[in-house]
Amino acid sequence: MPRQPKITLLISAIVAACTLMFYLGYYFAVPNTKQAMPDKPQPIYWVAPMDANYTRDQPGKSPMGMDLVPVYANSDDTANDPGAIRISPEVINNLGVRTASAAYQHLETEILTVGYVQYDADKRLYIHPRVAGWVEKLYVKTAGEPVTKDQALYEIYSPTLVNAQEELLLALERKNKRLIKAATDRLSALQVPTTAIQQLTQSRKISQNITVYAPQEGIIDNLNIGEGFFVKPDTMLMSIAKLDEVWVEAEVFARQASLITQGLAVTMWLDYSPTKTWPGTIDYVYPALNLSTRTVRVRLRFNNQEKLLKPHMFAQVAIHTQTSKKPLTIPLEAIIRSAADERVVLALGEGRFKSIEISIGRYGDKFAEVLSGLQTGDRVVTSAQFLLDSESSKSSDFKRFHYPPGETDNGGITHD
Repeated sequence: MPRQPKITLLISAIVAACTLMFYLGYYFAVPNTKQAMPDKPQPIYWVAPMDANYTRDQPGKSPMGMDLVPVYANSDDTANDPGAIRISPEVINNLGVRTASAAYQHLETEILTVGYVQYDADKRLYIHPRVAGWVEKLYVKTAGEPVTKDQALYEIYSPTLVNAQEELLLALERKNKRLIKAATDRLSALQVPTTAIQQLTQSRKISQNITVYAPQEGIIDNLNIGEGFFVKPDTMLMSIAKLDEVWVEAEVFARQASLITQGLAVTMWLDYSPTKTWPGTIDYVYPALNLSTRTVRVRLRFNNQEKLLKPHMFAQVAIHTQTSKKPLTIPLEAIIRSAADERVVLALGEGRFKSIEISIGRYGDKFAEVLSGLQTGDRVVTSAQFLLDSESSKSSDFKRFHYPPGETDNGGITHD
């Protein structure tokens, strides 16, 4: 056999042996990564991040153009807590989840109602004649006219007053002190001014007309007479009211009556001056309801030295109420109301949330009283709670927004 073919066969055998050794060494040196890599959890379904009811069996886009979020089966501690869900910090940030603590504090409520400005009845006088007669002269002509104390109001002629003056003159002629005192007292009781009695005593001349003067300063109201009117003791001639302090009568619904007590602070403003407010207090709570409106009337008192508040004005009133005790409260925006119950989403910590039923008592302006279901220090979700509540209300077999530990995908939910 020639020498050259033997050399060729030897070289071929060496090359084949080297190739075989190379592949065998690679096979035993490098582990089977496919077998070593643990199985990646497979999503159960995909859900729209902004619509909990939109689900698909494969990845895609939501109606709003957002990537669907994969949902995995439970594999963490939420499996032992039915209804609990867990979401990643990225999803919490994207949804804008905010929480607040349940705490004991006064429950403040602002009752908005309307009222009407009125005269202060405590400082209002009604003018009636003490005798029957005729109004000979009227010094005040219109309602609303201001008067000062001891200002002349009207002159009246009355046969009774003439007879009473004659009795005083007769007592003076007889110099009978008892008769003089009795006649003087009668004239005073018939509303004859002291100056007129003194003038009669000195001049011994009877006045046919007697002038009546204002007993206090104020504003003339309810002017019901004119010159020449015949009046009797039961005739209300006019009234004099003061404006340095006024009343405002407001009405409150019967269901709010338990919150209203005497001395509560109130704030009032009027349409003609919306930038100005008047602070005041509840002066009196009427004991009976208004039959026509079924409301509780409250009386407010306001200082009116500037005379800006005028009777019969329409006013807006805010009554500031506050509970005497400190109930357990949560923000109003945390409450999820339905026809059957009231719920909140409880923040359990570490991205875990759960929807629970609670019992609500009184409502305030920003907070509500919790009767049962929560304890002080519990944190409730105040934003994005509707989406979390929808997830928590699903069957406990599936917890949407659940993620196992690992890397984060585009939806913000992590997996292996």
